[in-house]
Amino acid sequence: MTRQVNAANTYEDTRMPVQAKLAAAWTSLMFLVIYLDYFHLYQPGEIDSIRGGVIFEFAISGTLMSIFFVIIAIPALMIMLSVTLPAHVNRATNLVVASLYIPVMVFNAAGASWDYALYYALTIGVEVLILAFILRSAWTWPRTASASIPEPATPHRPQIQMER
Repeated sequence: MTRQVNAANTYEDTRMPVQAKLAAAWTSLMFLVIYLDYFHLYQPGEIDSIRGGVIFEFAISGTLMSIFFVIIAIPALMIMLSVTLPAHVNRATNLVVASLYIPVMVFNAAGASWDYALYYALTIGVEVLILAFILRSAWTWPRTASASIPEPATPHRPQIQMER
């Protein structure tokens, strides 16, 4: 039994540029990071700890806040860089930064209690999946034929002339 496809029910599957995929993935990661940091404040005692001048066992200081800024600024900048850098540099930058950010995301579970194990497994899991998507997209970036490589020669075919 064959099934006919109704043209009115089919969707156009346009090819999304790699740069747009990467920018969307970095944007998704940034939304998660921001919201997860916000949700972290709902854990009992966190706001009191911050008011007491401590975050994750670290004393709140200009240096710590600068480190936090850099940790957040890099993926935020990757949104812009993913759509503006030339392909070769873009690919390499995404591969390096995404690789470095996997341990950064996993570090978020440091010091977490077992009461929040599921929460951290889910949140870090999704962040790592997004980073894996970025790595895969950058790694499999489509290549174009090099302009310096000449086209293959076509075999010589004698031209047949028609008599008039």
